[in-house]
Amino acid sequence: MFNNEVNALISLIEDPDEAIYFQVRSELKNYGPEIIPQLEQYWELHTYGALFHRRLEELIASIQYDSVYNRLRSWRDSPEPDLLEGALILNRYQHPSADEEEIRRSVMRVRQDIWLELNDNLTAFETVKVFNHIFYKLHGFHGGIDQFDDAGVAFLSDLFQSRSGNPLSIGILYALLARSLELPIYGVNLPSHFVLCYLDHGPDHSELGLDAMDADVLFYINPYSEGSILHHEEIDIFLKKQQLPPDERFYRPCSNLEMICRMINSLIHFYISRYDEEKVRELRSLQSVLLELEN
Repeated sequence: MFNNEVNALISLIEDPDEAIYFQVRSELKNYGPEIIPQLEQYWELHTYGALFHRRLEELIASIQYDSVYNRLRSWRDSPEPDLLEGALILNRYQHPSADEEEIRRSVMRVRQDIWLELNDNLTAFETVKVFNHIFYKLHGFHGGIDQFDDAGVAFLSDLFQSRSGNPLSIGILYALLARSLELPIYGVNLPSHFVLCYLDHGPDHSELGLDAMDADVLFYINPYSEGSILHHEEIDIFLKKQQLPPDERFYRPCSNLEMICRMINSLIHFYISRYDEEKVRELRSLQSVLLELEN
């Protein structure tokens, strides 16, 4: 049911006077994302012209984007930005109608299955072995051979639907599950490939990236290759192949903010390759929200 004010505003969406339209658009946007179901219903039930439908679609997309932008800013400013929440925000960008509670339930089902098999007597290697068995074998998550640049596997909705992901999306899901289980597993910003590290003593979120140095790392985990174990020397070899000097940043854990920022950056490169200037503009604006904290 639409209230009279909203009805009156919607009826003016296809007004030929641009000034009137922009005023109507501004007032409708003030209602925020709560008005989107009403706008979508209006789009389905009323047979207005092409101009009306185009403007209504643009309005809905604009409200959705503003919601993601504001939510990302609030997430950035939170005392301990939660990795799952950050991934859900970006998922909302690509899949505005996604059921976030269902995604959370899916995450919790995987977490529960891993938790049931863990115990305090396991070594770090044994813990990862158990984690890998449940994550990759039981729940079927895997890296897609040709999907390093596929934006479709960068979002949680797609990952839970296909069980296939790129190194970053698989790694983020792996990391957020590990942290929910209080396992000292964190992302590592290795160039051209995202890996994880298992720390000897996991740092608090407030200290992450400051006190967690290479000496704290027991070993590395390749989430794209069914959680295979890597050691310091293998990271050295990888960097040499990339013709990059060994840099502390490539060995130490990174923050949740850095992981979500890297995720946005990978999407920017994807949409640049697709010549989608609008998506690139939007994503760069979202990225700037996170980069503001570093400046």
